[in-house]
Amino acid sequence: MNDKNKQNNVVHMANIHETAVIDPGAKIGKDVKIGPYSVIGEHVEIGEGTKIGSHVVIKGWTTLGQNNEIFTGASIGLQPQDQKFKGEKSYLFIGDNNTIREYATIHRGTEDGGGETKIGDDNLIMAYCHVAHDCQLGNEIIMSNAANLAGHVMIEDSAVIAGLSGIHQFVRIGKMAMVGAHSKVVKDVPPYVLVDGHPATVGGINVVGLRRNGVTPELRQQIKRAYKCLYRSDLNISQAIDKMDQELDSSAEIEHFLRFLRNAQRGICR
Repeated sequence: MNDKNKQNNVVHMANIHETAVIDPGAKIGKDVKIGPYSVIGEHVEIGEGTKIGSHVVIKGWTTLGQNNEIFTGASIGLQPQDQKFKGEKSYLFIGDNNTIREYATIHRGTEDGGGETKIGDDNLIMAYCHVAHDCQLGNEIIMSNAANLAGHVMIEDSAVIAGLSGIHQFVRIGKMAMVGAHSKVVKDVPPYVLVDGHPATVGGINVVGLRRNGVTPELRQQIKRAYKCLYRSDLNISQAIDKMDQELDSSAEIEHFLRFLRNAQRGICR
């Protein structure tokens, strides 16, 4: 080995603390930092630029993208808390630029759920949150401290789940929706709305979230009309969908709202 290769090897290895336990089968990208007493399993892949704090455990068939940051005590990719799970091969995929705070737990999938848990890009998962098996999370989601997702939950882009909330299995949370703190969510939450309570009920449109995500005033007005049609009329869901389809201006946001309602399996929060 020439001097240049020796130097590069030293630089790379200097990012891994001497007390960390890294299985030889793990794939560690360039400029990854791994803190004291962390454990990285055999089938784990970690993308370049990712920072892993102390006492973090990452196991199973887990793939992390680039530039993620995982804080102390997080447990990533361990087997699901599902009594039907029999040790079969299953996966966890985490994208890029995510922040996973202290003692969060994220489990890989099960055979019944397609075998995969997926988390997209640019998400903030705060301390003590739980993402159960087979959950599907989009991008730019915020989960506040101790928010908990049961199995098979789907959360769309830019949604916010406030602290100490519990989301029932198979529930879907729509794009730019917000779940208030301490909520119990047992039905689907349509895009753009705010829900709160135990069980959660709809309290209005998530106006702050729409503004933060750059939704124009004109489009916000269309979403307001859709909301009134669904929640402030005597129409049932099917009738409301038909009326919105006929009367509202076509846009990607309104089409997404209608598509979400048409695909609701558990009913929606009212």
